[in-house]
Amino acid sequence: MLRLISRPAVRLVERYLPDPYIFVLILTVVAAAAAIGIERQSPLAVMRYWGDGFWNLLTFSMQMLLVLVTGFMLANTPPVKQLLQRLAALAGTPARAILLVSLVSLTASWINWGFGLVVGALFAKELARLVRVDYRLLIASAYSGFIVWHGGLAGSIPLTIATDGHFTADRIGVIGTGATIFSGFNLAIVACLFIVVPLVNRLMLPNERDSVYVDSKLLDDSPPSSGRITRPAEYLENTPLLSWLVGIPALLYLLDHFVLRGGGLNLNVVNFLFLSLAIVLHRSPRRLLESLYEAVKGGAGIVIQFPFYAGIMAIMVESGLAETLSENFVSFATAETLPFWSFISAGVVNMFVPSGGGQWAVQAPVMLPAAEALGADVARVAMGVAWGDAWTNLLQPFWALPVLAIAGLKAKDIMGFCLIQLFITGTVIGLLLTYL
Repeated sequence: MLRLISRPAVRLVERYLPDPYIFVLILTVVAAAAAIGIERQSPLAVMRYWGDGFWNLLTFSMQMLLVLVTGFMLANTPPVKQLLQRLAALAGTPARAILLVSLVSLTASWINWGFGLVVGALFAKELARLVRVDYRLLIASAYSGFIVWHGGLAGSIPLTIATDGHFTADRIGVIGTGATIFSGFNLAIVACLFIVVPLVNRLMLPNERDSVYVDSKLLDDSPPSSGRITRPAEYLENTPLLSWLVGIPALLYLLDHFVLRGGGLNLNVVNFLFLSLAIVLHRSPRRLLESLYEAVKGGAGIVIQFPFYAGIMAIMVESGLAETLSENFVSFATAETLPFWSFISAGVVNMFVPSGGGQWAVQAPVMLPAAEALGADVARVAMGVAWGDAWTNLLQPFWALPVLAIAGLKAKDIMGFCLIQLFITGTVIGLLLTYL
């Protein structure tokens, strides 16, 4: 059934979904037009919002680029390649490959979203080397596991409201993760998605006639041989000594961070871990640099598109458009349905403001007073926003850029499958938020 439904969805998306760069240009125009038409902002004011906010994601853009680059370099080390090969060997059949990559991606994304994006895509490529399976669905399955990130250990909204002194503390106080990430309803949603997402991906598996298999050129990640050493400088480039003198202390720093200081995972820590391991496991600086040159080829989309999303976010926030969207959804909610409408409104806003922390800053001033007025569960409402933010990432190509860069595909190749997941997982999350 899902195989039949996914076929026209894939064709539709392949035909009409533009390149992510075109998509962000369209979103820019739509956001600007809505700010002018709905919020009665002047074109000059909207232009200023856009220009002033254009570079607000520079730090985050660099972090995302490093997620791609350091993750690629780590996966290209001999030990990690061998580990991925052994794990991929458990698949054996196309169906098992789809199930396995879905579960690995879900698990990794629940731990940390940046970790999940890279690990899922790299593991999918390793599976493609061993199993003849539709490459589009394989990569879509790797990306679909990303949906659980905001209900996991690195969820920015639940971690924000669990932090002393957060910007809404004077209204709601500090809400511990026991009421959000580790609450019964949230764990139930995560558990259901661990069943539903792999199952749906498996049921969408095309037959051999309709399958699209990977071009072997996309799987060639091996750096060229360093060749014979003839100069003293080449000795420095190829000796493991320098790598170990830097890489091992970096790993000891991380050990201190986690064990002695009780630190947690965040994007900087993930990137530092990936880079430190890559330095040590590549052994020579030359091998690391050759892997780096291969990795940066896929980062162009991140470099050019993230500033445009920062500009869109500025238009949405500064013009009041994001607040208006949220208020319209909340206006007809009850105490029981507010978490659901928080989920839906966050899903819509996420198309224009694809940032969990940024989205909470926009929606909290609307959702929290509504929760208080209606007597709704504040923690459940906050998680409704969190899940809405994660949910429409299945359609928003912003977060798919690192995965697509690693896989060598375009957004239109995978988003047809993700569209089916969007409708099914949205139904599951919405029902559990409302009735559980």
